[in-house]
Amino acid sequence: MANIFFKTDEEIEIIRENCLLVSKTLALVAEKLKPGITGLEIDKLAEDFIRSHNAVPGFKDYNGFPSTLCVSINDAVVHGIPSEYKFKEDDIVSVDCGVLANGYYGDAAYTFAFNNVKQETIDLMNVTKESLHLGIESAIVGNRIGDIGFAIQKLAEKEHSYGVVRELVGHGIGQNLHEEPQVPNFGRRGSGVLLKDGLVIAIEPMINLGTKKVKISKDGWTIVTADNLPSAHFEHTIAIRKSGPEILSNHEIVEFSIKKNEFLKDISIKN
Repeated sequence: MANIFFKTDEEIEIIRENCLLVSKTLALVAEKLKPGITGLEIDKLAEDFIRSHNAVPGFKDYNGFPSTLCVSINDAVVHGIPSEYKFKEDDIVSVDCGVLANGYYGDAAYTFAFNNVKQETIDLMNVTKESLHLGIESAIVGNRIGDIGFAIQKLAEKEHSYGVVRELVGHGIGQNLHEEPQVPNFGRRGSGVLLKDGLVIAIEPMINLGTKKVKISKDGWTIVTADNLPSAHFEHTIAIRKSGPEILSNHEIVEFSIKKNEFLKDISIKN
């Protein structure tokens, strides 16, 4: 088994600061999103904002990825490359962001919905977000990685018949963007790596309205659903502590920006 790096209190605080910057970047995106704006425009805003805070975009040039943000629209699951496509009022847009500062990474993602998105897609987003929090609740000392995936899968797949993507998973995070252990969104209770104090992981359910199957686009990066139905993606970076899981990123500030944006649906309110 590859090495798993447990973090000190000091390292966790650095990662927390970086995750807060990621969250503030997502909140800025939430302020600016509207029909007619492009992925390239929000990507430029995000890069300038991150660099103005003495950090660097965590994704840009990572394994050759060309952008600051992953901007995944509608049937795109993850790793969408920002483009000149102008967002429409019935789109959903998943925005994944990472930063690197003081030798450590931060990572978080949120899926945004414009006002004319179908209710079945809003329901998918709500369940995906709820599954993230159920996964976090299972991330306690003494549990195992499989308990996190089981909680997510039970809600999304067993109770709602959505597709839980298998090929893409959450991950450890620290001095590297992707560290061990992998954190699947499916699994068996009591299986996998034992969760111990100081483990920092990114939990990120990627849930499809239809099939769990995905394919890669011609650009070599964007992962899309095999049936072209929508996919939702929410991500938090958390630290596992003796007192319980600590969420290091912050969706609440993102949702505060959504509430102020007349073009976006607020899915923090159950529909």
